[in-house]
Amino acid sequence: MVSKVSSAVSQVEVTKDRDGQRLDNFLAARLKGVPRSVIYRVIRTGQVRVNGGRAKPATRLKSGDMVRIPPATVRSNKSGDIPPAVMQLLQTSICYEDDGVMVIDKPAGMAVHGGSGLSWGVIDAIRKLRPHLNVDLVHRLDRETSGCMLLALNGDALKYLGAQMQDNSIEKRYLCLLDGQLQQDLVEVQEPIGKFERSGQRFMRVDPGGKPAHTTFRRLQTFAGYSFAEAKLHTGRTHQIRVHANHLDLPLAGDKLYSSASRQKFWKARGLKRIFLHAHQVSFLTMKGHEQMVSCPLPNDLSDLLQGLE
Repeated sequence: MVSKVSSAVSQVEVTKDRDGQRLDNFLAARLKGVPRSVIYRVIRTGQVRVNGGRAKPATRLKSGDMVRIPPATVRSNKSGDIPPAVMQLLQTSICYEDDGVMVIDKPAGMAVHGGSGLSWGVIDAIRKLRPHLNVDLVHRLDRETSGCMLLALNGDALKYLGAQMQDNSIEKRYLCLLDGQLQQDLVEVQEPIGKFERSGQRFMRVDPGGKPAHTTFRRLQTFAGYSFAEAKLHTGRTHQIRVHANHLDLPLAGDKLYSSASRQKFWKARGLKRIFLHAHQVSFLTMKGHEQMVSCPLPNDLSDLLQGLE
């Protein structure tokens, strides 16, 4: 069954609470149920216009901008329904909710949003759990990465948290297992990161022409040939921890993009089914200006692996 999300072209003015929001996220909030792949396609083909001109998915909108939104359809069928067990899991994964802000302990293996063959993602489930709220992503986690993910529950919170993201004042810390020995207790990596393609697949790498990136690795525990560490992000580049770890010749255990096939096989044989990367802590300012820190414990699959290494 195919249903119309919108039946005609509409012109939508960007309100003050959406000032600074990315175009793709702006559209996703208005074309609920439409896959991200469709949203990117209508932007890429010029069907979406901002003040009469073409724009990119990452274009930051300004209050007063006029956005042309084309008609959109979404295929409605049972296969696209979110399983009740997933809804229950995500409900119990909410670890903070107050004053327009939510932090969820995202399960590993669950995509943040639908698209690329996926009919739903975490954001879709949370919108169903909170249908009376305008839920938006503040930042993303890779599908295999677990842990703290920040969401805004209204436009004012999205703008407020988005400003903190842009000036890197939201502190994000991750737990990771480095495939090798971190030689010092603290290692600073300040290397720019750029993107490139290989065989049609996009990767990130340290690139002098890339964007500035800064990660601090702090050694927590040493095993025979491996280092359990905390990675603190000072910037927010795509795959930043993974790229900087690989730059140190210490790729993350189980990383399918940046480690060798032999090492992937090695870790799989030891029971690691995904990348060892967990967002364990996020700190931000609440809408009332108070400092708030939220933490999510290391999940069982990763903590069990550490115990096995001991």
